[in-house]
Order: sequence, then structure tokens, then C-alpha cells
Amino acid sequence: MLRTQNRSAIGMLAPATGLIGVFVLLPMALTVWLAFQDWSTQTGFETARFIGVDNFLAIFGPGSVGRDFKAALVNTAIYTVLSVLIIVPLSVALGLLVHQKIAPGGIVLRTVLFSTYMVPMIAVALVWSKLYSPTEGPINQMLGWIGIGAQTWLSSPKTALVSLVLLNVWQQVGYFTVLAVAGLTQIPPVLYEAARVDGASAWRQFHAITLPLLGNTLLFSAVIGVINAVQVFEPVALITQGGPVNSTNVLTYHIRRVGIERAQGGLGSAMAVTLMLALIVAITALFAVARSRENRT
Repeated sequence: MLRTQNRSAIGMLAPATGLIGVFVLLPMALTVWLAFQDWSTQTGFETARFIGVDNFLAIFGPGSVGRDFKAALVNTAIYTVLSVLIIVPLSVALGLLVHQKIAPGGIVLRTVLFSTYMVPMIAVALVWSKLYSPTEGPINQMLGWIGIGAQTWLSSPKTALVSLVLLNVWQQVGYFTVLAVAGLTQIPPVLYEAARVDGASAWRQFHAITLPLLGNTLLFSAVIGVINAVQVFEPVALITQGGPVNSTNVLTYHIRRVGIERAQGGLGSAMAVTLMLALIVAITALFAVARSRENRT
């Protein structure tokens, strides 16, 4: 009977496993193989020539290729860190607001927040490019009402990347708020009742009950937030094209520029592999930090 059950499980998993292998694992393996090749995207795979780690030496070297790659890597890291540091705490705050039952309208607020995540990023990017307009943009006009001068937003290297982060926060925070609400619903209300009986303040309840029991939800949100932020492409491609002065040239856009526009497939694959390894390291670090905190508690 056990053998029959194993065969049935394998048979049911085979289609999904096959699709994952064809559309995920195979492209990943091909990318890793191309990272060690000198290959142009304008030719077939048969023209690829093995050059070892030369592509990796080039992207981390002192030349222009290395400088552009490292600048894009730093931009991606800044964009990811800022996005996660804003989205995760903000989603918890909004989640508490939605989850509470004192004031009405929680379901409506949850629907409004989640609707921003369902809007296609292309539409979001186009709308926010108009909102950020230095002359007729509504944001600068509203700042003028309170005596603040017009800001450069996307036109300055100092603010362009932060402007894209705010766009990402607006579009993503609704999804993470729903995750926070889901985590809050799993906390037994009896714990808060016992804390109130013991005279614990609202802040003490949040610090001693809510945050610890939201640990898994926060870890999941952080991991998904990192993955989503690292994959940013549409806002850069549609609004800034990596500018001004490469201040928003993130790795996904830079890989596309090198691998497709410049037809340097091997070099672009090496950058993609490096991005994948950096993502694995970042996620592993998040799990390690979460595990160490669990061990301390």
C-alpha cells in the first residue's frame, strides 16, 4: 500500500515538477553555463566559447564594465534596503489599524490598500511619473501650499532612487498589510486579555505579544520584500532609463542593457548569476538573524 501511495504521489507531482524543471531550473542552469562563456545574444548557443571566470573578473574589475556593474549593485542594494525598511514596519502599522475593531471601516481600508497591489506596475509607473513632474506635478503643488519649494524628484541623482522607492512602497504596502493582518488573526485574543488584567499597557502588549508572535510573518514579509525589490525593472525602464547619471541604474535594468542592447550575453549572464548569489546570501542572512533571535528568546 505504501508503494502504491508513493507512486500516486510521484504521478501527481510529475506535471508540476516537469514544468518547474523546464521553465525554472533549465533556464537557471543555462544562465550559469553562459556565465562562463563568451557569447553574443545575436548568435546561437553553438557559437559560445568557454573563457572560464573572465566574465566575473570583468564585472568585478577596475574597468568601465566593473565600475558600471558595481554602481548598479550598490543602487540595487540601497533600493532593496530602503524598500524593506519602509514597507515591513508600515505594513505592521496599517495591519494593526485594519485589524482593530474599535473604529469602523477596517474591511474597506483593507480593500483599498490591497487594490494598489493589483494595479499593473506599468500603470503605476506612468501615473507616478506625472505625480513627480517638477512643474505641473500634484506633489510639488501640494508642497507649495505649505510653503515648501518644488523638489527635483526624478530629475536629480540625489532624489531619483528614493523617488522610485516611494513608488514601490505605495504599490507594495497593501499586499504586505494583508500578510500582517493574516499574522495578527493567528494571535490568540486570550493573551491580550491576560496582559490587560496584569496591567500591561498597549505598547507593552505590542512589544511582548504582538511582535514576537508576528516573527514568522515578518520574516516572510522581509524575504518577499527583498525578492520583489531586487527584481525591480518596470519603473526604471519606463521613467528614468537608469538616469540621471546612472543613479537609478539597478542590476535588472543593467543586465538587460548589457545582455540585450549590447548583445554581451556571457557578460550579462555572469551579472545575473552574481545577482542570484547575492539574493541567496541576503535571504540566508535573514533566516540566520531570525533563528538567532528565536534561540535568544
